[in-house]
Amino acid sequence: MIGLIGKKIGMTQVFDDRGVLTPVTVIKVEDNVVVGARTPERDGYSACVLGSFDMKAQRVSMPYAGQFPGNIGAKQRVVEFRDFDREYEVGGTFGVDLFSDFSYVDVVGTSKGKGYQGVMKRHGFGGGRKSHGSKFHRAPGSTGMAAWPSKVHKGTKMPGRMGGARSTVQNLKVVDIDTDNGLLLVGGAVPGPRNGVVVVQAAKKKY
Repeated sequence: MIGLIGKKIGMTQVFDDRGVLTPVTVIKVEDNVVVGARTPERDGYSACVLGSFDMKAQRVSMPYAGQFPGNIGAKQRVVEFRDFDREYEVGGTFGVDLFSDFSYVDVVGTSKGKGYQGVMKRHGFGGGRKSHGSKFHRAPGSTGMAAWPSKVHKGTKMPGRMGGARSTVQNLKVVDIDTDNGLLLVGGAVPGPRNGVVVVQAAKKKY
């Protein structure tokens, strides 16, 4: 699996040679440092451990710093990629040019938190009539049975906390790669707010 750690900068738009406008998300990919390696002999599987975004020395605890080799500073984000399809060694780096051979990517991030929401916003319920006197506008309605077993089943769509969860958007087209500035432009939206950390992976369903 090919993947890198990046940061969502924001959205913009680009035009192709025919003048067609494409909305894109700009992802900043700083150099990802190989901070560790998992081997089948020692760990039972193969994986590459990448780290990105330097941490201030005064904010690093000794237990957290212990996972980094002596010549590598502590990183804010550490992600493990199993079955990494490139040659690597501890201390090496990967940049945005890693995706130059791919046309589509999957992006994993944390969606924006929207707080406690009702069923219309959270699940797309239609709601009741908007006329006067109906007394049923945005309520969820019945949630359980009137007779035995009088209970609410697990998984029933109800009001609750919305967003702030891991989210994956698949098959985003790689529109452009700026290797000089470490920028990756992908078509469409990416989960999370501006400056949110995302993980960009080679698409699993498209090439």
